[in-house]
Amino acid sequence: MKKYTKQDIIRIVEESDVEFIRLQFTDIFGTMKNVAITAGQLERALNNQCMFDGSSIEGFARIEESDMFLYPDPDTFTIFPWRPQQGKVARIICDVYGADGTPFAGDSRYILKKQLRKAEELGFSFNVGAECEFFLFHQDENGQPTTITHEKAGYFDLGPVDLGENARRDIVLTLEDMGYEVASSHHEVAPAQHEIDLKYEEAMAAADGIMTFKLAVKTIAKRHGLFASFMPKPKAGVSGSGMHINMSLSRDGKNLFDDPDGELGLSREAYYFMGGIMKHMKGMTIITNPLINSYKRLVPGYEAPTCIAWSATNRSPLIRIPAARGEETRIELRSPDPSANPYLAFAVCLAAGMDGIENRIMPPEAVHQNIFSLPPEIKAEYGIESLPADANEALKEMKKDRFICEVLGEHITSKYISAKRAEWDEYRSQVTDWEINEYLYKI
Repeated sequence: MKKYTKQDIIRIVEESDVEFIRLQFTDIFGTMKNVAITAGQLERALNNQCMFDGSSIEGFARIEESDMFLYPDPDTFTIFPWRPQQGKVARIICDVYGADGTPFAGDSRYILKKQLRKAEELGFSFNVGAECEFFLFHQDENGQPTTITHEKAGYFDLGPVDLGENARRDIVLTLEDMGYEVASSHHEVAPAQHEIDLKYEEAMAAADGIMTFKLAVKTIAKRHGLFASFMPKPKAGVSGSGMHINMSLSRDGKNLFDDPDGELGLSREAYYFMGGIMKHMKGMTIITNPLINSYKRLVPGYEAPTCIAWSATNRSPLIRIPAARGEETRIELRSPDPSANPYLAFAVCLAAGMDGIENRIMPPEAVHQNIFSLPPEIKAEYGIESLPADANEALKEMKKDRFICEVLGEHITSKYISAKRAEWDEYRSQVTDWEINEYLYKI
């Protein structure tokens, strides 16, 4: 990531004929928001003087304390390559502050910053690489999204079978134009499903990158007449979309998880970090898998994990240890999906892992069998627990895990639980087509 001063940004905006700057921020549910300003207001914004009404953002502030300020992060400045070459549009990602000049407790970027600062005080830096999957569907005659696709491609297929190849290539080129390094891209298992992996990097830059990635994917897909969806399970009978999170800690520039003399080439810290995540996984799940629809993906038979276990030899458990060692040694958490707020997801992963290191929490023995095929009595014998089965159970688990609630803070915890509880209650009141088809003629 480039390092910019305020004067650098003012100069680039002037020299590049940028007319509008989008001051972007993310709400607690992972939805990107923005306030647009003209180039003439840029200096004022860079001096943290841009105010907005926080009471209009779900989960933010009450009406009586709604004045909030955007503090731009200069290093996130980039020009959108898909906008006109004359009168260009740029963006800067912002932190949210209260009128009293203190960080807003409901700013998810601030929550991640706090955890990164705690790790830094112990000499650690947290590195993340996310594998984001998404679907490319047709739009109807009114430009509204559908779940229709004419594609029949599968894992690693290429054109002409992969009908989304051109769109995916344009997405990659666009991301590179914006300064992001793309590690790889390919067609995924389900028809119309794709994956693009951004470069492994420091956690805050990675979280900012995911938010930018989603915007770029949706924008370029629309230019190809397609709709990009990050919904975890948009279609029954096919694999859902995940956002596998690859993680490692480094100290003094060295990967702390790597130990050539350790079991499987892993250090004690790697095992402790994994142990901490497994300990808190149930309490974290409503953050890493926030939608009711998320739990339609976490079912047996579609590659997504359902049990809290780990392995270095197969992909059925919650945590996998990829084969690469040295500086690429990492832990892969396979349950998260792309509907998650990346700032909160990375924050709880780091906090849980650091809890494991500080308290020397060892994970259970590795499970080398295919967990999907293990009968319940064998799972019980191994002490293998399941992930929450639905959003309601996940909410209960988060409320029980005081550690995770403290990581998120009282503001986000209360607002998040309240909103998700309302979402669950609304869902429970629905009568689905499946119920009509299954029961109406029988009863």
